[in-house]
Amino acid sequence: MKCAYVTEEELEESTTLPPRYRPEPPDALARACRFTPHEIKLMYRGFKQECPTGMVDEESFKNIFCQFFPLGDATQYAHYVFNTVKHKQNGKLNFEEFLETLSRVARGSVQEKLSWVFALYDVDGDGRISRAEMLAVVQAVYELLGRAAVPPVSQTSAKDHVDRIFHLMDVDADGAVSPEELARWCARDPALLRSLDTLDTVL
Repeated sequence: MKCAYVTEEELEESTTLPPRYRPEPPDALARACRFTPHEIKLMYRGFKQECPTGMVDEESFKNIFCQFFPLGDATQYAHYVFNTVKHKQNGKLNFEEFLETLSRVARGSVQEKLSWVFALYDVDGDGRISRAEMLAVVQAVYELLGRAAVPPVSQTSAKDHVDRIFHLMDVDADGAVSPEELARWCARDPALLRSLDTLDTVL
C-alpha cells in the first residue's frame, strides 16, 4: 500500500482560517456616516469580538441581538431586522453595512428612519405592507419585549393591535400600506415620530 505524503504547504492550506474581512480606517468610515472615529472604534471592537471573520450571518446576528433582550424571545424580530440589512448576494453583513444601517436608523433623518421601518414591515420587499406582514412583525416585537412589555401582552395582543390600526393606515383601502400612507400615519402622531428615535417599531 502506497502512503500519501502531505507537504507543509498543503497542511497550512488545510488548517488556514477563513480570511478576515477588514473595514476601512475609522476616519474614512466617519466621513460616510454619523458616528465619530472614537465611536466607530468602540463599535468595531465589539463587532470583531462577536464576529472574528468580520462578516455576520443570520445565526450570529440573532445570537448578538438576543443578548440585548433577555426577557423575551428576539429570534424572529432579529430575522426581520437582518432581512433589511443583509447583503443580497451572500446573505451576510460586513462592518460597513452594519455601521451604515445603524447610522441611518439611530441618527438619520425622520425620512431615513421611516424608510427603514417600512423595509422592516415589508417582509417580501414588494413595496407594500400587507396585513399579514404587519401582524408577523408586530407579533415578533411583542415576543421580543416578553415580560418587559407594558402593559403585559396576551396571545391576541398583536392581532388586536393590527386589527385596530391597519384599516386606518390603509387610506385607499387597497389592502396594503404604501410608504406614503406610513409617512402620513406617523406624521399625525408626534409620539410615533419620537418612538423612531428609540427604535420602538410597533406602529
